[in-house]
Amino acid sequence: MKIEVPLKAGFTLVEIMNLVTIICLLATIAIPNYVHTRSNSQTNACINNLRQIDAAKQQWALEQGKTSGDTPTTDSIMPYVGRGSAGGVGSLFCPLISPRVGFAGYTINAVGIPPTCNQYDPTGHPAIF
Repeated sequence: MKIEVPLKAGFTLVEIMNLVTIICLLATIAIPNYVHTRSNSQTNACINNLRQIDAAKQQWALEQGKTSGDTPTTDSIMPYVGRGSAGGVGSLFCPLISPRVGFAGYTINAVGIPPTCNQYDPTGHPAIF
């Protein structure tokens, strides 16, 4: 006659500890990559905004007959940013600043001088055009 021992369903402490260790290991790999990717995307967004501002500034100078040394205002280059008739420049700001309104965080500069990001940092936010 066999004596049946009922099997207990569940996980042992060692199995749970292994699972926690694997999750922690994956988190230590993923979190720094997430932070680095976010920083890169903010820098790329800022560089693209600088390109749009520079193109709008050049178009303004061409249409208005301005020369290098003339400095446009934000209102004068707004029609040249290229957001369409339904869009605006409300989303054209450096991602690191607050409040987030159009052209915030940028210095337009004169024609012939590239626009600059006021939050430029060679290591943390290397957004330069």
